[in-house]
Amino acid sequence: MKCEEIFAALELLEKERGIPQDFMMGKIIQALTAAYKKDHEGVENVIVDVNEEKKDLRMYVQKEIVEEVENPGSQISLEDARAMSAKYQLGGVVNIPVKNVEFGRIAAGNGKQVIIQGLREAEHGMIYDEWGSKEHEILTGTVHRIDPRGTVHLRIGSGSEATEGLMGSNEQVPGEELTEGQLVKVYLVEVRRTTRGPQVMVSRTHPGLVKRLFELEVPEIYDGTVEIRSIAREAGSRTKMAVWSSDENVDPIGACVGPKGQRVAAVVNELRGEKIDIIKYSDDPAEYIAAALAPADVVEVRLSDEGKLCRVIVPDDQLSLAIGKEGQNARLAARLTGYKIDIKPASYTGE
Repeated sequence: MKCEEIFAALELLEKERGIPQDFMMGKIIQALTAAYKKDHEGVENVIVDVNEEKKDLRMYVQKEIVEEVENPGSQISLEDARAMSAKYQLGGVVNIPVKNVEFGRIAAGNGKQVIIQGLREAEHGMIYDEWGSKEHEILTGTVHRIDPRGTVHLRIGSGSEATEGLMGSNEQVPGEELTEGQLVKVYLVEVRRTTRGPQVMVSRTHPGLVKRLFELEVPEIYDGTVEIRSIAREAGSRTKMAVWSSDENVDPIGACVGPKGQRVAAVVNELRGEKIDIIKYSDDPAEYIAAALAPADVVEVRLSDEGKLCRVIVPDDQLSLAIGKEGQNARLAARLTGYKIDIKPASYTGE
């Protein structure tokens, strides 16, 4: 591959795929220097000079000028240096040109291969940068394959900007059946760098999905008037969400529920019927914990002096409601507030 062919190929790649020429040229320079060093053991400093105007590349071996040569790969005697030019002095450096024939052979053997490899790396880098900037956002994907291990492969985006999203079985909502061709909203958890290229990891179970869905439906959340302070979720079953408003004239719960319940209904519909409890956040832990145990009524919240522990007293007939089926209500309330909650009935007479 001749030098002018390399430059022409790089220009075409930048024009058609948006890959910067300097990125690809850097890859080519790395490969050419590595190939030369491999063929010439002991050589340390190899320079490739790029002349963009003339569409030309030149390679040099740089050596230090010394009295007595101990390492021929990186040193040259003053006598040999001055045989090339009288201007050279001890301690200086000499750039010895690599013969065109040898450089041409190295370039021909590595140029095309490096461009292909560099192209792959550049495209991987572009995918990583593009989708990495969208981490923790909500995306819409199309299910195009479900492999035998249960991983769902989704096509995210459109046209040349589309990429594949992977949703592992642990990121899928229990009981939710996905089919090929189905459009589904997902949460971008992370973009991983792997030897095969970037992997876009998405989820339907992440609490962030609920948050982003409410941001889409509730203008007051989007503009910051209402804040989501905490979310506890058991995907496919139930979510508790604590909200707060910086404007005392705005009801944060009412804003999330929406007129005739339309806003919360839209989120519930997207989550295939998952129940959502919206409660008001409070800086007062006792008040916050009592609200988190809704729909159960709370008689009293006793905070412990040691750590985030509390005992909650509820009416006898509200005990099962406060605890919830299989302990779910109490479990979600604890995760929402960060407190370990011990629930007791009003008739409880123990310590």
